[in-house]
Amino acid sequence: MPRTPIVACLILLLGVPRLRGQEEPLPSTSGGSAAIGLYGFSAMGGVDLEGSGQAIAAVAIDFGHLFTERLRVRPSGEIGFLGTDNTYLLNFELLYRFTDDSQLAVPYVGTGLGLSGRDECGSDDGCPGLWLQFVLGFEMKIRQHVSWLLEYHPADAFRRHR
Repeated sequence: MPRTPIVACLILLLGVPRLRGQEEPLPSTSGGSAAIGLYGFSAMGGVDLEGSGQAIAAVAIDFGHLFTERLRVRPSGEIGFLGTDNTYLLNFELLYRFTDDSQLAVPYVGTGLGLSGRDECGSDDGCPGLWLQFVLGFEMKIRQHVSWLLEYHPADAFRRHR
């Protein structure tokens, strides 16, 4: 097994606490309709609990809101590795936040669609696949513009659990 991905992950994990984002104000909103802008960026890690399991690395962009400030648009991408096959997943999700952003803790739920693939996907008729996604999460503010996210991601209509 090549050590390059493991070394790259270790470098990223050790380097992340030293990185600091530029503090920008959130895009201004007028309450209703839609507002598109960069509301947040997430880098996540986790485990796929299906089969032999995989390590999951993901990035997501909190891209704006629709109709109300609590209904957020969030595209994301995930890579699964260290299991049987490397897997790839692109998601487009709508999240409903139960409280506004001024609160210390913000619970949320969401749903969306995901386009899944894996190594050697071209030889499989069922690949890539279109998955129904769900999200159950909790955002806890640590300081201004910095939060911890804890998420449960039942993917592929509750057939996979991340």
